[in-house]
Amino acid sequence: MAESSSSPSAWSCAEVPLAALNYSVRRRLSLYLNPRSPVAPDWTTLAEQLGYEFLEIRALEGEADPTGRLLRDWAARCPARSTVGALLQLLRALQRHDVLADLGPSIEEDCKKYLERKRQEAEQPVQVPAVDSSEPKTLERQGITIRDDPLGLSPELFDAFICYCQKDIEFVQEMIQELEQTEHKLKLCVFDRDVLPGTCVWTITSELIEKRCRRMVVVISDDYLDSEECDFQTKFALSLSPGARMKRLIPVKCKPMRKKFPSILNFITVCDYTNQHTQKWFWTRLAKSLLLP
Repeated sequence: MAESSSSPSAWSCAEVPLAALNYSVRRRLSLYLNPRSPVAPDWTTLAEQLGYEFLEIRALEGEADPTGRLLRDWAARCPARSTVGALLQLLRALQRHDVLADLGPSIEEDCKKYLERKRQEAEQPVQVPAVDSSEPKTLERQGITIRDDPLGLSPELFDAFICYCQKDIEFVQEMIQELEQTEHKLKLCVFDRDVLPGTCVWTITSELIEKRCRRMVVVISDDYLDSEECDFQTKFALSLSPGARMKRLIPVKCKPMRKKFPSILNFITVCDYTNQHTQKWFWTRLAKSLLLP
């Protein structure tokens, strides 16, 4: 079967990390590779090509999404070699031209967004006006994010704090691409990316939500309901804006849920990523909400 001309060239994606691939591309890739097939190479064949041993592959078989877990593990093991270009070369070697034909345009678009983002990194991001505070500054609240002034003279500010659990990190990565790396040019505070290690989680979180971020996006899923950190962050933000009069908190449902939606958020309008009929408007609606004065 001939390879589709719509698939991106490996050289154009050679320096693009796997993190550039958004949530929907990863999900569709998993739909192709997760099913075990005697005919077409699946995720186990990909794992073998990546050098995984038998017992390592067996351990991944228990995962709900073995393809997604494999790619995350590969990126952690080999950060320099786990690029989109390398993944494309492997898919070509496995003759999965069906995957390349379907996902090629989306992968190429993700790579273009990533490369454009790298070109714009030198530009100073637009920040909201500094919020004056009568509270005295303490050393614990200085130098807490990667672009902070160590002396606390010009703290880094954000459009929104993202409240999420670790199992939803891929959705958060897509959010970064759609809101920061597009015409919206929002600035998000993502704890694992922006906060320096070695600080008190609760103190720094409250500082970021109350003083550094104009809004907070709450990424809702079944896993969110089990997170103590997310529960604290949500309740703290609600305490700052009783009845959501300031539109500070914006719930986002990122996955279908088996558990009951959190009752403390029932009175706030939700952005629902799982609704296929309104998904094409999802990112624009969310961006407009975050851009409100």
